[in-house]
Amino acid sequence: MQNIIYLDNAATSFPKPEIVHATSSTFYSNNGVNPGRTGCDLAVNAERMIIGTRKGLSAFFNPSFERAGREKDYRRLVFTLNATMSLNLIINGKVGPGDHVVTTVLEHNSVIRPVNHRVRDVGAEATFVQPDAEGYLDPEAIRKAIRKNTTLVVVNHGSNVTGVVQDLDAIGRVCREEGVPLAVDAAQTAGVIPIDMVRSHISFLSFTGHKGLLAPSGTGGICIADDAEIRGTIYGGTGVRSAVPYHLEEYPYRFEAGTLNLAGIAGLSAGLDWIESRGIENIHRHEMELLAQLQAGLLEIPGVRIIGTTRLENRVATVSIVVANYDPEDVGVILDAEFNIQTRTGLHCAPLIHEHHGTGERGAVRFSAGPFNTREHIEAAIRAVAAIARDRN
Repeated sequence: MQNIIYLDNAATSFPKPEIVHATSSTFYSNNGVNPGRTGCDLAVNAERMIIGTRKGLSAFFNPSFERAGREKDYRRLVFTLNATMSLNLIINGKVGPGDHVVTTVLEHNSVIRPVNHRVRDVGAEATFVQPDAEGYLDPEAIRKAIRKNTTLVVVNHGSNVTGVVQDLDAIGRVCREEGVPLAVDAAQTAGVIPIDMVRSHISFLSFTGHKGLLAPSGTGGICIADDAEIRGTIYGGTGVRSAVPYHLEEYPYRFEAGTLNLAGIAGLSAGLDWIESRGIENIHRHEMELLAQLQAGLLEIPGVRIIGTTRLENRVATVSIVVANYDPEDVGVILDAEFNIQTRTGLHCAPLIHEHHGTGERGAVRFSAGPFNTREHIEAAIRAVAAIARDRN
């Protein structure tokens, strides 16, 4: 394990900070009971940790409230298993028969498939907006796609293929002016770059824990703006008011049925603390310095083509390439087997953006740096790609 160079942080961050492992294990060992289901001390401790994590994440995504001396309604931070589950809840809760949804070709299948199911299964309509050649959206293209029956706009904040980061402030202004709620898929950006739901007019923010927030898998959630509403679509036990025959409408119970991932949420809280102690801007600066080094090296290798943009502003530290005369999967296997470098190959669950960039048939090789990567890791990756490319050029 010490010899592995891990460059697949867009899939899941690895390694995690040691405090995440320690907190998750220790808390669950000492308080691993059902939060909020009883008044015993262990259950109270568990519920206190859950509430503290809700408050922390709610404030993290809504810094405008703190600057204004107000507190965001933390109960509108609901926990899920991951961003995919969050996006399903948002899309299924806002798009019904005859409704129209606007989204983009940048999206992950966690948006594409739920949207397509609403179109096929309930008779909704959908428009997929095209970005420019580099992968960036024109906010006015979003405006032009909105119709009278549009009930939701869903936008990928950061691409898991090319790393492009969209201008949420501009897109949010368009949605606010048109009176349509904006849902943001922040799977690649939560914990990586600052997000302010108020400033960007975001109604629903979907996030996962196991990527930029450095938490265990099986964690994620939705942060819902105080002026936004969404219909609940899962039902079951909440641990309170059990005699009520229907699922509770108030937050967070509207979207939380059954027992929460207690150990995972404890780790999520620790990951957030680790990020805030170091500063999200400092972490992102480190990752972007590595991206700049990686891109510069890759661009000098004959036979290597970078997919999408090479600009360093409005990016996360993700870059995808194709190597001439190679199938991307073969490049990934060689990187792993011969150089101990772990990447991700294929379509990355984002087929439409690959089609947009001309890699829709076989995909690409993706490199994604994280907070624990070093310049030495990047230099080794450049040397490895150069050696692979040289063999067939």
